[in-house]
Amino acid sequence: MKLSTRLAIGAAVLVPLLVVAAGVLLLPLVGTDLHRRQDAQLGARAAAVLPNARALLAADDRGRPKAEQNQQHKLTDAALDAGVRVTAADGTVLLSAGPQPDDPRLLPRAPSVGAVTIRQNSSSWRVLTVKVTNGSASGTLWVLAPAEQPADELRAVRRRVLLVALVAAPLSGLVAFALAERATLSLRRLGRRAAALDPRSGHAAFAHARTGTAEVDELSGAIALLLSRYDEQAARTAHALDTARSFSSAASHELRTPLMSLRTNLDVLAAHPDLPEHERAEVLGELQQDHARMLDLLSALSALARGDLVEVSAFGPVDLAELVDTAVAEAARRYPGTVYRTELPSETWAFGWEAGLRILLANLLGNAAVHGRPTDHPAEVDVRLRVEDGTARLTVDDTGPGVPPAERAAVFHRFHRRPDSPGSGLGLTLVAQQAALHRGSALLTDRPDPPGCRLEVRLPLLLPGTPPAARLPSPRDWLSDRPGRV
Repeated sequence: MKLSTRLAIGAAVLVPLLVVAAGVLLLPLVGTDLHRRQDAQLGARAAAVLPNARALLAADDRGRPKAEQNQQHKLTDAALDAGVRVTAADGTVLLSAGPQPDDPRLLPRAPSVGAVTIRQNSSSWRVLTVKVTNGSASGTLWVLAPAEQPADELRAVRRRVLLVALVAAPLSGLVAFALAERATLSLRRLGRRAAALDPRSGHAAFAHARTGTAEVDELSGAIALLLSRYDEQAARTAHALDTARSFSSAASHELRTPLMSLRTNLDVLAAHPDLPEHERAEVLGELQQDHARMLDLLSALSALARGDLVEVSAFGPVDLAELVDTAVAEAARRYPGTVYRTELPSETWAFGWEAGLRILLANLLGNAAVHGRPTDHPAEVDVRLRVEDGTARLTVDDTGPGVPPAERAAVFHRFHRRPDSPGSGLGLTLVAQQAALHRGSALLTDRPDPPGCRLEVRLPLLLPGTPPAARLPSPRDWLSDRPGRV
């Protein structure tokens, strides 16, 4: 059922009920007013006939029949439609005219301040009793009026209230329907716009135009916000699916070679159970190397996927100095033959993803330990963290053979590694990804004091009073076929 129809039905039911309720409250007040008016009329009649009643008592007291008869006519004319009864002090009835009860004993004997009601059978009267004196003559005057007159008027008022209620039902329904149709016009337009919306067009096609109706504007704004959130969530889902596809594609492509090598070595062991010990040890060593390579590759791909899917809610204040100190201690345990020297400030705060920064540091220090080692003695790595112009500048210097200038940009690409490299080719890709994710940069240069090379990472600092970046760089496609950005 339409909203306008419901409002019309509600008005058609509610308005007559309100009219009847108002009539129920009004009728007692009208009845009281009618009784007061009747009592006032009785008082006016009593005041009008009182002189004639005194003259009538005086004529009766003096024994003047003609004067008494004349006063009776005058008193009856002055009373108009009211009932009049006059008795002398001894109870003699001098006049009885107009509507009044058949039994005079029902009339009050003593004067009253106001009118009273007396009843006989199904009839009732309002009676005003007045003591009349004129010299030595005295008596009682009663002025009466039928009490049914206010009741008849009340019944007439009641009928009119019911008639108004009956007429108000259809009229209020029609008026309410017209007003509701007018009021819900913008709402119906909004519904048609929402129904005609193409899901592929997104929230941009749902332009929010103000209508002047607060509720409709609020609903339109809520729909636009909902569509924008839906588009954002759909984009996140599509991005997650692309990342999953890229992960599976890269993993299947890169794992093919170590898996084939594993299969070959396993076939060799199965086909030659009496293989000499030194050859068996060589095959087992290759198996362990392939296994470690696959683990490193899957771990690196997983870290790349996490970087592509991370949201800004995971970011927060991070002390870079503490993270670097912890990462160096961990790298020293993993690469016991490498000498790490550090130069760190007491604290350096940045707005970052702590898990991602740990990935950056682990791969940065591990790359220096594996590829920055000279042939004749263990690797020596110098790690320095400085603050320069609102940025944190982290440098990692090794003593290895270095990288030719023509290949320095390529080392950050996916799966780029030297032929003799034991790694997965994703370590520096992770460094570049995390640097870009934190709105920083990664750069490979020569070491100031050769031989060796320098890996430099710059990250923006979290400055006091400056709000951190609320959005992440986009797009993030480090797992796709395109090379990573630096």
